[in-house]
Amino acid sequence: MELRCEGCAGCCVDWRPLAPEAAGSGRGGRRPPLDDVYGLAPLTRDEVVSFLDRGLGDVMTPRLFEPAEGDDRVRIDGIDLAAVGGRPVFVVGLRKPPKPVAPIGTGTVRWLDACVFLDPTTLQCRIHGDDVYPRTCSSYPGHNLALDAKTECERVEAGGGGERLLDDTPPADLPAPAFGPQALGSTVFAYPDPADLEGVVALLRDEEATDDDRARFVGAAAGSRPGSLSVDPDRMADARSRAGDADSWAGDAIRDWHERAGADGEVVDFDDDARERLVRGVEDDVGAPGTPGWDDLA
Repeated sequence: MELRCEGCAGCCVDWRPLAPEAAGSGRGGRRPPLDDVYGLAPLTRDEVVSFLDRGLGDVMTPRLFEPAEGDDRVRIDGIDLAAVGGRPVFVVGLRKPPKPVAPIGTGTVRWLDACVFLDPTTLQCRIHGDDVYPRTCSSYPGHNLALDAKTECERVEAGGGGERLLDDTPPADLPAPAFGPQALGSTVFAYPDPADLEGVVALLRDEEATDDDRARFVGAAAGSRPGSLSVDPDRMADARSRAGDADSWAGDAIRDWHERAGADGEVVDFDDDARERLVRGVEDDVGAPGTPGWDDLA
């Protein structure tokens, strides 16, 4: 597997406003997600705990699913949700605030939803190579290639973003896929008390969830036991509290970007120097890890 990632970030940015037909929908499959976040990368339970341990509990968000035909389901806020044993199932991923970016080879900077850890100027991940760098990100698009499924690289190519997938041979050392029989309690979680989610599910669907709403799911994921529906109540409560109390540079940046952003896909109305100053002020100067740029990686 060989990729050309410079100037792309197609797997980190919601680039649908640039080429909607090529990008497709983020809500496909037999169990469409309740939200419309594009390219959410699911975290493992251990990764959720690692982010909490780093004080980054405010960077995570849950994803619930609509049920497929014949699925167990639970109804909350008038919404049918996929469930296991009467408990709504969910995954946890990283939040995507709007940022001033020029992905997939375009030279035009626009406001587009992007991963909280994406450096808007270099289009590199700020935690690449770190211990908390998600397994899903480090192995992408290996599982797609192994399953002969379309990759984001190929979608970017179809959208005019240049050649991105240079070698489509799957890596020999791929980890287990995020979904499957082994995923319950490890990547796919079940919320233990559906009644606790009354009033929360509708907010998640409408992208109006609060920090506390997100924290309760982070707590349930961290308290889960791999291979089962079991959730340790003490671990869940502790993790929920830590997520709710988190006040990281990344959480501050998310709030700042939301306050500054224009409409989705809107062209940014300032020059490159002004954008670099803005990114430094919102992310770098408040504690964001730096990125190396591409010259040293050539």
